[in-house]
This record gives sequence, C-alpha cells and structure tokens, in this order.
Amino acid sequence: MQVSSNLFAWEGRDEIRIEGLEIYAHHGVFPEETALGQKFFVNAVLYTDMRLAGRADDLSLSTDYGEVCSSINRFLTEHTFRLLEAAAEHLAEHLLLTFPYMESVKLEIRKPSAPIALPFSSVSVSVTRGWREAVIACGSNLGEKENYIREAAEKIEKDKRCRLMRSADLIETEPYGGVEQDNFVNGAFLVRTLYEPEELLAFLNRLEEEAGRQRLVHWGPRTLDLDIIFYEDAVIRTDKLTIPHPDMHNRKFVLQPLVQIAPWWRHPLYRKTALELLEQLH
Repeated sequence: MQVSSNLFAWEGRDEIRIEGLEIYAHHGVFPEETALGQKFFVNAVLYTDMRLAGRADDLSLSTDYGEVCSSINRFLTEHTFRLLEAAAEHLAEHLLLTFPYMESVKLEIRKPSAPIALPFSSVSVSVTRGWREAVIACGSNLGEKENYIREAAEKIEKDKRCRLMRSADLIETEPYGGVEQDNFVNGAFLVRTLYEPEELLAFLNRLEEEAGRQRLVHWGPRTLDLDIIFYEDAVIRTDKLTIPHPDMHNRKFVLQPLVQIAPWWRHPLYRKTALELLEQLH
C-alpha cells in the first residue's frame, strides 16, 4: 500500500484555541466510570478564517468560542462512550457539522482519573479532523441517464458529511475502452467532505448500487458511474483505491467537466492543472 499527501497540513490557517475546558462526564470501559462519572479536560484548536470577522469586528462572521465550549460540554455530558478515541472522533464531527466557519479542528481529551494502578498525571487522546475537497466524475449510459446523475447529486448534497460545492454541465460523449455500447452522459462534482478517501469510495459505491449498477463487463454499460478523480492533493495506491484516477489525464469526458468546475486543480503527479491536461489532448 502506498499513501502520500499533505492532508493534515493546515499551516497558515487562523486558529482559535481553547485550553483546559473542564467537564464532568461519564465515559470509560468500566461500569463504575459510566455510573459515577469523572472529570475530563478538553483542549481544542479551531482552524478557521478570521479575516472577515476581524476586519468587520462582527462575531456573526466568526466561530463563537463561548458557544463552542457550551457545545463541547453538552455533547460530552449527553453522550457516553467507552473509549476516549470514540469520544474525540464523534465530538470532532459534531463540531464540524455545527459551526459553519470551522474548517478543521484538533481535539485533545485528557482523563486525569483513568483507572491505572501506577502514578501518572493524565492520559489523553488527540485527533485532527476537517473538511476535505474532492472531485468526483460521474457518468451513465443506461436508462434515464441524466436522472441517475441528478439523483446522485441530490443524495450527495443530502448526506451530512458532504457539501456539494459545484456541478458541471452534463455532456454527451462516446464510449471509452472499446466496448460497443450506447453513448454516455458525463459530468463532475466538486465536494467538501468529512469522509476519508476509502469512506468516500464506499459511500459512492452505495449510491451506484442504489441506482442498480451491475459490474458485469469492464468498461461496459452502467446506470451510474462515480469515480474519485482527486482528493485534495493525495496520492493513494491501495487494493481498493487509486487517487488520482490513473487514466483521467487521457479522458476528455473527465477533463472537460473538471475544467468547468475546477480548472485550477493541479494533478499531484504530473504537476499540471486540469486546464493544461485538457489542452494536451487537443
């Protein structure tokens, strides 16, 4: 397996820091921990863009750290988790879904009264989670082609872990790959997502299955095809997933919609923009 990217680099982003937020909650593996409860301490770094709020001196354009503290307290007191890892994971997602100006968050949850039979000050877990940008190519050449793609766009938009930012105009294209079949309708979506790459792939595969896709012939006809073309500037090679899409630079039906929604997106291996890759094919 090969995975490389700078997915967790937020250098240069503005930060709001919350340190030592004390919360009494009921989390732990042992029954007495969830029954009696104990103190937890939360440190949080909120990555956001504060320029507009700073220039306008307007709280409505920023992330209210008082509301964030209240939200953290409510979430951790209203839910119970066995593991600190689970508490941190679910809390991070809750904050990202609740506060629209928050691009990413780094959370540390400390547990000073953990059941450890040795002297210690505290144990803690720390996670960093945030919104990612991805490009998804879409296509269909069976049945109500445009409807399949529109329904996929609607389902992406309704999923709480995705934000559909832009959709390309649909175009009709000839089949690719040498299999005799009907023409395709193709497009592309620019999304922001909380899904990690393989989670996003699983979500898109589920949408394909709901559209009745059957994988009977390689490059064959299909009701719905959803491919991750880019995920930030990640380079991923696993048994399940290859990003960037390995043949996207040779496919006009991918590049043409891509150029409409993100002509500036630079291929992390070829170091050329989507527009430059499309111009190479002419």
